[in-house]
Amino acid sequence: MSSDYLGKYLEENRVEARFFRFEEHTMTVDAAANRLGISRERIIKSILFVDDSGLPVLGIVTGDKRVSEVKLAGVCGARYVRKAKAAEVKKFTGYDVGAVPPVGHKVKVRTFIDEKVMRFEKVVGGGGEINVLLEISPTDIKRLTNAAVADITE
Repeated sequence: MSSDYLGKYLEENRVEARFFRFEEHTMTVDAAANRLGISRERIIKSILFVDDSGLPVLGIVTGDKRVSEVKLAGVCGARYVRKAKAAEVKKFTGYDVGAVPPVGHKVKVRTFIDEKVMRFEKVVGGGGEINVLLEISPTDIKRLTNAAVADITE
């Protein structure tokens, strides 16, 4: 999948969003924040996990925080979660590690947004390709993914 697919998905769902394309990768929080000249807090990380029954779970946190696997497992009702392997990320989301957007995945993924993300009017995350970023409202992320908002950071 690509940023073009993601753009069509957002258009079909009437989401006001903006893409930023760069020559170099924006796979890390620091790279993304530096390219846009914004704080690490406004960058979001969409991290895929797999629960104890093999189902995908997406945790979305601000760029200055880390997902707590214990808290994420607790809110999704699993005994444990583990970070997804690169092949699992591609299988479930359709995107490569470092390019995963918060919405528009290949399969429906249970999604949990950390409460700190919701403080912002707009956030910036993966845009479907390693050199593309997506600016989107956390409210739209929540609506499109049917996400639960919870404290999932360490």
